[in-house]
Amino acid sequence: MMPLAFSPFSGRRTLRPLSGMFLVLLTLSLACSAADAPGSGEEESSDRRSERSAGRAAERAATREADSSSTESPAQTPAPASTLAAERAALEALYETAGGAGWESSDNWLSDAPLGEWHGVTTDSSGRVIELVLSLNQLSGEIPAELGNLSSLTYLDLGSNELSGEIPLELGSLSNLDSLHLFLNELSGEIPPELGGLSNLRGLSLSSNELSGEIPPELGGLSNLEWLSLGGNQLSGEIPPELGGLSNLEGLSLGGNELRGEIPAELGGLSNFRDRPYLRRGEPG
Repeated sequence: MMPLAFSPFSGRRTLRPLSGMFLVLLTLSLACSAADAPGSGEEESSDRRSERSAGRAAERAATREADSSSTESPAQTPAPASTLAAERAALEALYETAGGAGWESSDNWLSDAPLGEWHGVTTDSSGRVIELVLSLNQLSGEIPAELGNLSSLTYLDLGSNELSGEIPLELGSLSNLDSLHLFLNELSGEIPPELGGLSNLRGLSLSSNELSGEIPPELGGLSNLEWLSLGGNQLSGEIPPELGGLSNLEGLSLGGNELRGEIPAELGGLSNFRDRPYLRRGEPG
């Protein structure tokens, strides 16, 4: 193990002979200390982030189209009216608590149109909400606990906004969630340990917020996680050795925090770890 004092802008570290993977991990984690820290480095332009966000949406749409064309599945029956009403209420709560009147785009929100026609909302054939993408849309205020009622949700992206307050622990009940993006906001408080129960999660990005407290060891139970970005916050304490159990992890960003202590030897078992461009900003490439 190697002693290492983490601080947002410290470049000092003492190295002992380590495996090649460990050196890569250390280099990437520290290299993004300044890049992930709020107010440091050159911020990515709004146009560029919009292009990237649109590109990811297009890729997901293409994937869904390919899947639907290659595999014929029986038509789903409409979801119960009570379920659809609960999901509509959850989205209405988001509009109210996150300053919907000031959003850049809010087409059909609060209207009688099907939820799949609301800006940023994708539904399946039964009418259930499966994706919610409102990044770069001038959201402000808090994330409502009611989003935990979107039980079919697989993709949630509220990144690059001005959201504040704490991350609702109710998001930990979204058992079908594949990706959670809350980066580049003003979220505070601790990371809910309940997020460690999202067994299908492959990507978690909470970077560039004002999160504090320790990294929950429960995150080490996310067996399908491929990338974890927590850089540019105010996290403290030691890196939990449980993160060494993330056997599918390919990217890790912890820079720009107030972490201390040693890098756990357990991280040496991350055999899938490799250099990924998104580590700089905590976003998938």
